[in-house]
Amino acid sequence: MATLRDVAREAGVSVATASRAINGLGNVTGPTRDAVLAAVKKLNFVPHSGARSLTRRKTDTIGVILPDLFGEFFSEIIRGIDLVAHESGMHLLLGNMHGSTHETAAAIASMRGRVDGLLVMPPDMKPELLAGHLDPALPTVLLNYDAGPLDVPFVAVDNYHGAYAMTEALLDRGARQVVHIAGPKHNRDARDRQRGFVDAMAKIAKERSPVILPGDFSEEAGEEAARLLIQGQLPADAVFASNDLMAVGCIQQLGEAGISVPRDVMVAGFDDIPLARHVSPALSTMQVKIDRLGSTAMMMLLRLLRGETLGAASSTVLTPTLIARGTTAGPVGLAAVSKAVPAADRDSD
Repeated sequence: MATLRDVAREAGVSVATASRAINGLGNVTGPTRDAVLAAVKKLNFVPHSGARSLTRRKTDTIGVILPDLFGEFFSEIIRGIDLVAHESGMHLLLGNMHGSTHETAAAIASMRGRVDGLLVMPPDMKPELLAGHLDPALPTVLLNYDAGPLDVPFVAVDNYHGAYAMTEALLDRGARQVVHIAGPKHNRDARDRQRGFVDAMAKIAKERSPVILPGDFSEEAGEEAARLLIQGQLPADAVFASNDLMAVGCIQQLGEAGISVPRDVMVAGFDDIPLARHVSPALSTMQVKIDRLGSTAMMMLLRLLRGETLGAASSTVLTPTLIARGTTAGPVGLAAVSKAVPAADRDSD
């Protein structure tokens, strides 16, 4: 395998000059650069990425730290980031914080010296705590997080108004007893979506104490919420889940109990993950365009890497779009969910 010294010898220049020519640095004449590149091609020389990074003080790598790497939501974010990064010749280094404050700090620390910039989604970390772990010298953009007092650019989703709009749409469809399946208690997105639901129910339906069932953004949580509705015989003509996966789980469990969606109860979600379009009936949801969340953050980070000064005032808040599909179509009965369960099943409860 050819070395940089071999390339320098072939081109008739010093090792330092060969290195500057390969890395596109100044102080190299055109003919000298051509000679070095010709030697690179002839010897099939491949620069060592680590050494090249030290020379250029760049890694051409972006660190991406997310609460999880599993599931369609996070894969869509990564897809959006990678689309822009790849076009810019950048690579991605992924980190998983597993929803833990401690692991978030460790993941951020592990990126230092290995990346040119950082994209972080810290939904559960307080701004003042996050500030203590971010390196001011490392360009950083926050994902789906309102930086608050931190002067750090971010890309976020207007979860509150998105949830308000979905609740309003369900009420406009004729629902009066809307149940909400909440997300994780300490998740900022989940809290904002729950607030939007509660405020819409209070203002539009004059319901001050709507039913809120616990959830954790998983399909299993949606199934469990449906079981609670059925077993508890809670009146509901619509279910608004805090994300699509829980909505899908809820629909599946209702179907197994003989409850038709949307004939007996409407169901809606939030995010518009790819699965939402492929379940039957297709899921009504608030479309976030998750890949755009990632691509917008990556474009903002590229601006920082080019030397632009961006703070919190330069941030972007994406407005979700209501997508009405089959799970909220057609007439809906205002009966309790339990009444749709066959009598034999109710008796066994």
